[in-house]
Amino acid sequence: MKHLLGACALLSLLAGCASNDIVDPHGYDKNGTASFYGAKHQGKRTASGERFDKNSMTAAHRQLPFGTRVKVTNLNNDKSCVVRINDRGPHTRGRLIDLSHAAAERLGMVKSGTAKVRVQALDD
Repeated sequence: MKHLLGACALLSLLAGCASNDIVDPHGYDKNGTASFYGAKHQGKRTASGERFDKNSMTAAHRQLPFGTRVKVTNLNNDKSCVVRINDRGPHTRGRLIDLSHAAAERLGMVKSGTAKVRVQALDD
């Protein structure tokens, strides 16, 4: 009985520490830092199960549901694009979204590697 209570307490603690809860995309509007990933991930499976294509307009986000379309705006140059969330990440602390190489090119951030962005979920 003690083991069962201990296991339940541990599971409750771990559940409370989970930070990857999926959020409702309706009204999602956040500013943060974007980065991008490309060639070394080409063809590998994303968290959604599809293969990563650096030339597609996709992105990784920790909490938005797969399939959510978001408008990403580079706050340094006002360039924007629409991407579809198909992966989980970024895995670097302090980053809001990881973009495909194609999306990073549209936003003019390939040279710098990161950019301050605004991410807005689109209602379909």
